Amino acid sequence: MLNLYCDESCHLENDGIKVMLIGAIACPDYIKETVYGDIRQIKYNHGIPSHREIKWTKVSKGEEGYYLNLVNYFFDNESLSFRCVMLPNKSKLRHEDFDQTHDDFYYKMYYHVVNKYLNEIDQLTVYVDIKDTRSIRKVRKLNNILENRARNRFQCVAKIEQIRSHHNSIMQLCDLLTGAVGYVNRGLKTSETKLKLCELIVERTGQTLRHSSAYSEKKFNLLVLDQVR
Repeated sequence: MLNLYCDESCHLENDGIKVMLIGAIACPDYIKETVYGDIRQIKYNHGIPSHREIKWTKVSKGEEGYYLNLVNYFFDNESLSFRCVMLPNKSKLRHEDFDQTHDDFYYKMYYHVVNKYLNEIDQLTVYVDIKDTRSIRKVRKLNNILENRARNRFQCVAKIEQIRSHHNSIMQLCDLLTGAVGYVNRGLKTSETKLKLCELIVERTGQTLRHSSAYSEKKFNLLVLDQVR
């Protein structure tokens, strides 16, 4: 069983931000408790309360070493991998041309995130963050889409479950990585510490974070949707 812990960034249609991202950390179910424990230990080593949420928007100079260690932990842990699907400029979406809503396109992006793993593993559990009161309806729709996609295969989405990200440190780690990809592609330079985190990811991946990875890339896989629909 493989667990996908998903995070959305800049996903709202009219938020004034061009990029839209959905990221996921893949973690085998048998190792998740070890990962939770490792993250607690990193927090302890840096004097961070165990309940403190890992979040890109909370990255600060005073906790630079802590966040750098979290990024290095992800890359050093061979059991973890990351997949991110990014739309560079959602203002170019032409929903009316394809008889779709922004929510429909949101499901397409989630499909691109999850489908790579449907091709590689027998069974998935997908965890998504509870964002708003519409989340339950979105999860049901996404579940139907993925079940239909897997019906003609041996693969299976066991379940899609909503959880609160502040209760799950793997999902929070996904927020950190997704936030870094978004930061690079928004061209922001507002934080020296955030720039260092982005530079570390670039160094460890050998990627610019602006272009799609090779499809075969396992550890840090980025899909940029250049063909807008």
